[in-house]
Amino acid sequence: MPPPPRLHQLLVFFLVLLLLPLLSAIHMAPAASAGEGGVEEALLGLLQRVQSVALRALGARDFDPKLYVDLPLAADASAAAAAAALASLPRPAPSRGEMEAYISRYFAPAGSDLVAADPPDFEREPRGFLPKVESAAARAWALEVHALWKDLTRRVAPAVAVRPERHTLLSLPGRVVVPGSRFREVYYWDSYWVVRGLLVSKMYETAKDVTLNLVYLVEKYGFVPNGARSYYTNRSQPPLLSSMILDIYMATGDMVFVRRAFPSLLKEHSFWMSEVHNVAIMDNHGHVHNMSRYQAMWNKPRPESATIDEELASKLTSTAAKEQFYHQVASTAESGWDFSSRWMRDSTDMTTLTTSYIIPVDLNTFILKMEQDIAFFAKLIGESPISERFSEASKARYDAIESVLWNSDMDQWLDYWLPTDGNCQGIYLWKPNSQNRAIFASNFVPLWLNAQHSGLSCRRPLPVFVPMPGCIALFWEYLKLYGNIYQHIFHDLGVLF
Repeated sequence: MPPPPRLHQLLVFFLVLLLLPLLSAIHMAPAASAGEGGVEEALLGLLQRVQSVALRALGARDFDPKLYVDLPLAADASAAAAAAALASLPRPAPSRGEMEAYISRYFAPAGSDLVAADPPDFEREPRGFLPKVESAAARAWALEVHALWKDLTRRVAPAVAVRPERHTLLSLPGRVVVPGSRFREVYYWDSYWVVRGLLVSKMYETAKDVTLNLVYLVEKYGFVPNGARSYYTNRSQPPLLSSMILDIYMATGDMVFVRRAFPSLLKEHSFWMSEVHNVAIMDNHGHVHNMSRYQAMWNKPRPESATIDEELASKLTSTAAKEQFYHQVASTAESGWDFSSRWMRDSTDMTTLTTSYIIPVDLNTFILKMEQDIAFFAKLIGESPISERFSEASKARYDAIESVLWNSDMDQWLDYWLPTDGNCQGIYLWKPNSQNRAIFASNFVPLWLNAQHSGLSCRRPLPVFVPMPGCIALFWEYLKLYGNIYQHIFHDLGVLF
């Protein structure tokens, strides 16, 4: 998901902050959704039908399918009445006016189930804010960006908790920071950079709220969903919750906060170690390594992009092929890199997405970091056996990353492709030609942990990122990378040089 304009400004701003020290120095998975179920699913099904009719009524130009699955029911409307009225609209398509009148009658505006909330720890110019920035112009710009927190902070309306069947938005206990624009809800890995920015802005309580909302979701679902919508509960996103908790602890020393969040880290780790995500692979020395992959619990069109997914799948002839494509699309969304040729057998054809058959460098690095963080927190709160267990787990994953993903010829880590001619079960034998030798920014995410191979010289020129021949235009391709990946890489360089 690309960051919308306001969040993108924040990401760029805090990327600049993180660069200052450097600059100054120089298979199919389960088909069922893990969704809300029952009446919430009934609303979602209705909204997807509204989405489909709206496309016919309004046309494809500037059509946003997500808008329709974000609509809450109007206060005086029922799902049954809305469904009946939808069925009675003229066919094959109502006019624009008829469609707009229908939506206005039965639904409240998208985003109306979030309400503005002033962050109590916001100060116009926080004490100790950017002490090394001397330029008046740079400081003025920084304060303008800092002021965006007031515009992006919300609370979920109380009505969502009282009548969840009338909303696709998930109820959350604390204040939220939304990306803005069409992204009206919390997203998992976006929240990591939100928290980092809030800490720079000295907004520690809001940072805790953002993080404890994710803890609440783990307690409810067993993992952090992609985002705080019922239609996102069939997949997660890159697991950075432990990093948020660690950053907040290092800034505040709040042990109560750590103890509150700690059980959810164990639960989230179990999710990523479950059969759905775990892959066993034997290296050349006969050692079996357990590694992780992205794999959504879904094989249907993504509700927020159903009309797009269905159009892409239309050239596939069998139901099984379409279900496999939908599964791979959702799994790619779980990666956060939706979309990139990194996940495609043919960079010109989106239907060749193969994400669940790939062992990704970045995901396994994030889980290694999670295991290190859990070991640290467990020791901090006096849980020595847990600390020892996760310390050993992190060492095992480090060895796995080095054995399976490291490429000494290229001095970098590479995604590993599993064969797609089976059901992705059992123990796979490592093959050197199964590493993806294309250069992606994700190849260097292990530097984020300073987990570089002893033979890697970070003073060598970094590889040139080149577009793949014939590659279709994708959000995560070549120069279209977003601030979060740049932050990982440039932060690494600032540490290592």
